[in-house]
Amino acid sequence: MARVNIDQAEGLRRLLARDALRIVTVASATSGVGKTSTVINLAVALARAGREVLILDGSPRRGNVSDTLGINARFDLLDVINRDRTLEQVLMTGPEGISVLPAAHGIARLAGLNRDGQDRLIGCFGKLPNPVNVVLVDTAAGNSGKALPVSLAAQDVMLVLSRTSSSITDNYALIKTMSLQYAKRHFRILVNKARSEREARTLFSNMEQAAKRYLSVSLDYIGFIPPDDKLERATALCTPVVEAFPAAPSATGFRRVAAEMMGWSRQAETEESMENFMQRLIQSSRLGAASIGI
Repeated sequence: MARVNIDQAEGLRRLLARDALRIVTVASATSGVGKTSTVINLAVALARAGREVLILDGSPRRGNVSDTLGINARFDLLDVINRDRTLEQVLMTGPEGISVLPAAHGIARLAGLNRDGQDRLIGCFGKLPNPVNVVLVDTAAGNSGKALPVSLAAQDVMLVLSRTSSSITDNYALIKTMSLQYAKRHFRILVNKARSEREARTLFSNMEQAAKRYLSVSLDYIGFIPPDDKLERATALCTPVVEAFPAAPSATGFRRVAAEMMGWSRQAETEESMENFMQRLIQSSRLGAASIGI
């Protein structure tokens, strides 16, 4: 009987974890590492695994999520803030039913919202037209203030880096900024365009040792994506590789990372909500604006 009760409790925990909201910021201190492609393919892989996914597209227009998918983004979160459009009118539907919210211009305006504007926007996200249990935030690339608010507000920060020296040093600098100035202590690392598992783990190990020694932060290795001409071809077709070429090595890599994400433990005991996330995002936007003197 005790064994049955344990199994039932474990099953309940897994069911609750499946439905609980998880918010992940995907960032990189350098452009051209495949960050946006990573967001799109992880979103589709998660959707195919039964998750309801929302992409918050915080990148500039060129090369962002909607541009990469060939979707015409007519509106932005800014239109919701200005009361020109409802949130439902701004949301777009991508492959496998994922939701895409263009938000780059709106995020830039969050720091200046008055109390009424804050409350109204938070309320909008509490009434999303479709249920969501995974939010992936695609940030603007670079070690700048643009990526900080959403990185600080999210539960998890995933850094995408390649094996180039600039990617390694620039992402280390981004970790340093978020840890020393904003007390962020945990980061998840995805190595893109690594030629082998061994190469990816070696790169990660070197960064992990330096981060632990000099920054007192923890890094988690979550996988790697190999170089793949099928990924490049799928991108040219404005289609996720996991959908266009599911047997491709990169597609296998994205599915493996998505499965890893679904098993991540939760650091916070309180239940997450879109309203709480937006409130933190507004607060971190104000903090970031104050730190750079806006």
